[in-house]
Amino acid sequence: MAWRILARARNGGGPSPAVPAVPGAADEAEALDAGLGETDWERPPEGSRPGWFPAPSGALALRTMGVETDPPVVLVPGVMGSKEDFSLMMPVLAAAGYYVLSFDMAGQYESAAAGPEQLTPPQTRYGYELFVNDLLAVLESLGGAAHVLGYSFAGIVAQIAFAERPELFRSLCLLSCPPVPGQSFRTVSRVGRFSPLVNDKMHAGLIVWGIRRNFVHTPESRMRFIRHRFEYTRKQSLQDIVALMKQSPDLRGVLAAAPQPKLVAVGRADVWPLHLHQAFADSIGARFAVYGAGHGPCEDAPHQLSRDLLALYAAAG
Repeated sequence: MAWRILARARNGGGPSPAVPAVPGAADEAEALDAGLGETDWERPPEGSRPGWFPAPSGALALRTMGVETDPPVVLVPGVMGSKEDFSLMMPVLAAAGYYVLSFDMAGQYESAAAGPEQLTPPQTRYGYELFVNDLLAVLESLGGAAHVLGYSFAGIVAQIAFAERPELFRSLCLLSCPPVPGQSFRTVSRVGRFSPLVNDKMHAGLIVWGIRRNFVHTPESRMRFIRHRFEYTRKQSLQDIVALMKQSPDLRGVLAAAPQPKLVAVGRADVWPLHLHQAFADSIGARFAVYGAGHGPCEDAPHQLSRDLLALYAAAG
C-alpha cells in the first residue's frame, strides 16, 4: 500500500514538500513511518540486487532495485554510512517507477578497499576529487541524467559533482547536508565552537566514540549493524573526510542559478540548527522539508522523505 500512496504523489505536480502532494498523503506517509518496527539492516530489500562498480578509486559495492530502463535515482550515503541507509526507501521509489541505485563510498563499509592508492597516479589521501570522480563515473554509466540524493558529507560531494557536470542531474536532494561552507563543524549545535581545537585524527575518533556510545539512543537493531559496519570502514577515510568537511566549498551561487529542482531535507533534531538549513535552502532556491527525526530521516522518516522526493522528481518533468 505504501508505494501506491507515494506513486500518487509522483503524478500530482510539484508542490512544496512541506505540503502534501495530494490531500492526506502527508498523514499517510507519517502514519507509515510511525508504524515502522524493528528493521534488520543487514537484510537487503526484497527484490534488490547486489553488485560492484569499477570506479576510479576501486570497486564500489552497490545495490540496485527497479527496472533499468526507468528514470534513474542515485542515493549516496555519507561518512560512516552505507547503501543500507536507504533500505526502507528503495522499494518505495522503485515501485513508483524509478531505477534506484546506491553505493558505499570509497573507504566505507563494503567499499573499504577502494582508496587513493588505486588512483592513477596513486595518491595518499582521500580527497574531494576522488569522491567526486567516483560519483561522476556512476552517473555517466547510467546513460542519462539522474535524480541524485547526497546524504550528509555526500551532499558536499554531490554539490561539487553538480557544479562540474550539471547535465548529469535531473534533480538534487541534499539530505542532512552541512548547511554552511568552509569549516562546517563550527556550526554544529552545542559542540561546534570547540571543533577548531581538535585535530582531524582526534576529531574522527571522537565522532566514532560518540556513535559507539549511542548518546542519541539509536535502536539496538540499528546499533548492531553500525558496529558491524565499523569493523570494515577504513579509519584513514574517516580522518580524511573530517579534514575535507573543514574545507567545504561555497557553491550556493552555482546551485541557485541552476534550473534543476532542488530539495534540502533534514530532521528536526539534526546536528546543525534548523535555521541554518532553512537559510541554505533559501540561498540555493531549494524546497525545504523537515521531519520528526535526527540526522537520518532516510532511516526514521523514509516514507515522508520518499513522498517529497517523488514530488521533486515530478517537478523535474
